[in-house]
Amino acid sequence: MKNMLSDLLESWANVDGNVHSLNDISIWVENIKKSTHVKINECSIKDSDFWFYDDYIGEVLNIKSSFFSIRGMRLFHNNKFICEQPIIIQPEIGYLGIICKKINGVLNFLMQAKIEPGNVNYVQISPTIQATKSNFTRVHGGRLPTYFSYFENASDHHIIYDQIQSEQASRFYKKRNRNIIICIDEDIEVHQNFMWMTLGQIKKLMEVENLVNMDTRTVISGIPLVTERVNEEELKRFENLFTDADLFSSIFRSSPGESLSDLYYVINNYKMFHDVRKADIPLNQLVDWDVDDFGIMCNKKADFMVRYYNIEISDREVHKWIQPMFKATGTATFGLIMKRTSLGLRFLVQTKPEIGSFDRLEIGPSIHWEFTHSEIEDNEVEKVFRKQLSDANSIKADVLLSEEGGRFYHEINRNTIIEIPEDMLEDIPQNYIWVSYSTLNYLTQVNNCLNIQLRNLLALINI
Repeated sequence: MKNMLSDLLESWANVDGNVHSLNDISIWVENIKKSTHVKINECSIKDSDFWFYDDYIGEVLNIKSSFFSIRGMRLFHNNKFICEQPIIIQPEIGYLGIICKKINGVLNFLMQAKIEPGNVNYVQISPTIQATKSNFTRVHGGRLPTYFSYFENASDHHIIYDQIQSEQASRFYKKRNRNIIICIDEDIEVHQNFMWMTLGQIKKLMEVENLVNMDTRTVISGIPLVTERVNEEELKRFENLFTDADLFSSIFRSSPGESLSDLYYVINNYKMFHDVRKADIPLNQLVDWDVDDFGIMCNKKADFMVRYYNIEISDREVHKWIQPMFKATGTATFGLIMKRTSLGLRFLVQTKPEIGSFDRLEIGPSIHWEFTHSEIEDNEVEKVFRKQLSDANSIKADVLLSEEGGRFYHEINRNTIIEIPEDMLEDIPQNYIWVSYSTLNYLTQVNNCLNIQLRNLLALINI
């Protein structure tokens, strides 16, 4: 792993690439957009002979009971009603996998230009494989995903990262995917919708709006940096790759266990002393939601609705189909606050309970504002974040990025990292805690600790 760690860091520092340039990648994506036929229109569920709404059980599902279904859910906290909504039920675990290979001395990642029906720009840079269990068991009758055999036989290769991580718990109920990165030695045929690129190039491309998809970001965020012992000589060599000395210190000069006990204390206190109950209910029993042939709409202000779409996409396992998707009503904001200390960078995270959380709550970013978030509810952390947003020097990353395009239609969220002075936010609410990058990277090696919004923000950090 020590040699692999060196390869990973060198690939992270390499923004120019040694196989393809950033310009090559941009042209490749644009050419695929131009050559791919895409037609997507809203429709009625009655136009489908596969999906249907069962009014008796109050559920949207398909005739094979595959892929996913949509039911209603209510959340109660200490016997108090909190909210109700439609939610995606998809208990199967899919693959989000990336193949990497050392090419002419530099570690490159095999990325896919993938067309998803919900993508605002159709084509985005995706992992090598992005497949639900229904995809790779061929429930839809389509062909097997390209390169699937490498992941099916992952133990034949060097596994860099392999964890089952959560999806958006505000839309999915306990949904998880297997995030995996494998390194191969043999030559591999590169199909036209795939291209080699360095880690540094992938991260640079994340600065472009809606170009690198959510699945790539969550997989990249899990790359292990702190799980192996590194001697001082190696550390000095690694340090030369960093332009930010405080980030280096936060990764390699900080103990991963520094804040673990404090974090787990907050997490376990919530799980132990808060009575959280979720009730699975028929859609037709949701008080504030209306179901008709064209979808599910809230009669109050809401973050999303459910609509049905007639989809045609060339060069997919299946070329034409109808499906429901969750359509966003606005833009959410996810923010990560950091500060420089004598020990290196520290990041402010919070415990975040959500209706679909696998185990009640996970660790989320400093700011998690859905579209309907009200400023009236601002706490001290949120007030500081709003104030610093007006200071351009405080903003270290600020980009609009898409959520998962297979289930969500045109859901675009603002991802922002801001830096504050060291003496700011010394007193924070009890569900917040300052942690090192080392601690966060360690926790990405564990299932269901960091939520997907936090993982996606960590992926934006550059060396």
